[in-house]
Amino acid sequence: MGRLSGKVAIITGASSGIGRATAKLFAAEGAKVIVSARRTGELNELVAQIRATGGEACALPGDVRSEDYARALVALAVERYGRLDIGFNNAGTLGEIAPSTDVSEAGWNEAIAINLTGSFLGAKHQIPLMLKFGGGSVIFTSTFVGHTFAFPGVAAYAASKSGLIGLTQVLAAEFGPQGVRVNAILPGAVDTDMYRSMNNTAESQAFVTSLHALKRVASPEELARSVLYLASDDSAFVTGTASLADGGASITRT
Repeated sequence: MGRLSGKVAIITGASSGIGRATAKLFAAEGAKVIVSARRTGELNELVAQIRATGGEACALPGDVRSEDYARALVALAVERYGRLDIGFNNAGTLGEIAPSTDVSEAGWNEAIAINLTGSFLGAKHQIPLMLKFGGGSVIFTSTFVGHTFAFPGVAAYAASKSGLIGLTQVLAAEFGPQGVRVNAILPGAVDTDMYRSMNNTAESQAFVTSLHALKRVASPEELARSVLYLASDDSAFVTGTASLADGGASITRT
């Protein structure tokens, strides 16, 4: 029996990186997964891979900025699997990179809409369904950037991801009595497309690596295991946390 046997999960941002690795791990641990992203081809490939290894999955492409899409994901969970236990609201964007005084209003709004509002809309519609079945686990992907560490040029990203921590705490307080746990995972550097787009030289990658106590960046699969902990009953008494999985970047000064 897997750690998520019998559970149903929605995973956004599942076409690559942490979301994709988490979808595979959740399915391997017995969950039925609904995978979400904007890229249809990548989602269909992911579903095929999960099914080929004996897992259960279905895909619904769309944009997390749409409340109708948040509703549709939950409706699909009911239609296909009859319940919802886990919502991993992971979709995100790095956004416009520039000195803060040069960031456009459109660039700012896009990062807030995808990273913060999109996650809020997901939770808004996931939680009522969880409540019907006695509770569940909502997880957001935040970051150490803007929480314990700051990089210049990423104001919209840092602000939008930091906002998820406040949202986590409020939702945890509101719905904890009814059995819904809410946590945010705060990764350090993870070897994903987003990481490589921001650190596209050997020098930049070496600098970021040096910031971590472990002197390396994480793989998406390592972060997926941290998300699994928050999704599973292993974390039954954990809620409202900003859970660092940052390889020691927050405490390193060497």
